[in-house]
Amino acid sequence: MPEPYLTADLPGTGGTIKETPDDFRVDEIPIYTPCGEGEHLYIEIEKKELTTHDLLRRAAKAFSRPERDIGYAGLKDARATTRQTISVPLVAPEDAEKLADENITILSAVRHKNKLRTGHLFGNRFTIRIRDVEPDAESRGRAILTQLVATGVPNRFGRQRYGSLGNSHLIGRALLNHDYESALKLIIGDPDRITNERWKQAATLFQSGEIKASLAALPGHCRYERTLLHKLVSGKSPEQAIKSLPRSILRLYLSACQSFLFDRIVTMRLATLDQVWPGDFAFKHDNGACFFVEDVEAENSRAKQFEISASGPLFGYKSTLARGASGILEESLLESEGLKLDDFRPGNGLDMPGERRPLRILLQTPLLRGENNNLILSFALPKGSYATSVLREITKITPL
Repeated sequence: MPEPYLTADLPGTGGTIKETPDDFRVDEIPIYTPCGEGEHLYIEIEKKELTTHDLLRRAAKAFSRPERDIGYAGLKDARATTRQTISVPLVAPEDAEKLADENITILSAVRHKNKLRTGHLFGNRFTIRIRDVEPDAESRGRAILTQLVATGVPNRFGRQRYGSLGNSHLIGRALLNHDYESALKLIIGDPDRITNERWKQAATLFQSGEIKASLAALPGHCRYERTLLHKLVSGKSPEQAIKSLPRSILRLYLSACQSFLFDRIVTMRLATLDQVWPGDFAFKHDNGACFFVEDVEAENSRAKQFEISASGPLFGYKSTLARGASGILEESLLESEGLKLDDFRPGNGLDMPGERRPLRILLQTPLLRGENNNLILSFALPKGSYATSVLREITKITPL
C-alpha cells in the first residue's frame, strides 16, 4: 500500500520521469571550494548512467589508488546526469583527464589540503523534466509547490532505499533479529517479485531446496546472491554465508531497516508535520542540534518560521527517544517490529548508534515551467534528503 500524500487534497500532474539521463539532473552544492594547494586533487565531474560507487571504482583504476583513498561528498543516482566532486591524493591536475570517458566529463581539477568527506556539501539542486503530464499540470504543480513550501516536504527515504525487490528493510530486520535463514531467503528473492527470468528461475529452485541448480541458474549480475549460494554448497550455515558478505552490503540492509522505521514515523506524523508536540525532540535546522520541547506554544512559533521541526529516530543502540505522545509512537513502533534498541548492536563492526532526523525539510528555490506537454521542475534540498519526496507529491505517480 503506497504511503499517503501530504498534499492528498491536490491533484497531481501525472507524467513520466527519467526517460533519458538528461531528464534528471543533479548538481552538488558544496560547502567550500578547493583552495588551490595541498596533496588532494578535487576533480569536479559530470557523469551519466553511473553510480557514485562506479565512479570511485573507475577513479581508483585510472589513478592507481586504493578506492578507500578517494573522497566524495554524497552518493548520486546512476540513471541521471550528475555533477559532483571527488578527491584523489597525490595526483597532478593535468592527469585528471585520465578519468574521462564516454560517461565522465572533467569540469575542473584543483588542489586542496584535505580529503573530501561524506557530508561535505550543503545539499543538491535538481532539474527534472516530467514528460506527458496532464493538460493543466502547470497550475496543479504550482498549487502543490505552494503547500510544500509552506508546510515542508516529508523527509522520507522512500522506495529507492529498499532495493529492487523492495525488501532490503526486511533483510535488515532479520539481521537485527539474528534470523539468518530468513535474511538469506529474502536476499535470494521471492520469485513472484523478480522480473529477470534467470533470477526468477534460480529463486524458484532455491525455494525447492535445489541449491546447486539455483546457483547454476543465477545470472552473473547477482554477485552477492552467488556468494551466498557458493557458501551453502560448500557446507556453510546460513549465518556463515550471510557473514561472508561485505560489511558495506550488510550495513546497507541495516540502514534500510532504520530508514523504513523512520518513514513509518513520518507517515504517523503527516497530519501535523509543521508542528511540534510536547516531549518532541525538536531539530534545529541551522546546526542540526536537538532539544526536548517543553514550551509548545513558543516552539511552534519557531516551527512556523522553519527554524525547527519535529524529529524522528534513525533507531540505534544509543538512541534517546522522544517523550510524551511522540515517545509512545516511537516505542510502540519498535515493539510492533519485534525490536529493541540494543538489537542495533549486532557486532562484527555493524553496530549502529543511531541519530535523529527532521521529519520535514525546507523546499528551496522551487521553479516550475511548462514546455509543450512537459514540465521542467527545479529545486534544492539539504543533504541527506531525496528528490523523490518532492516528485511523488507533485506527480501523484504510484509507485515513485
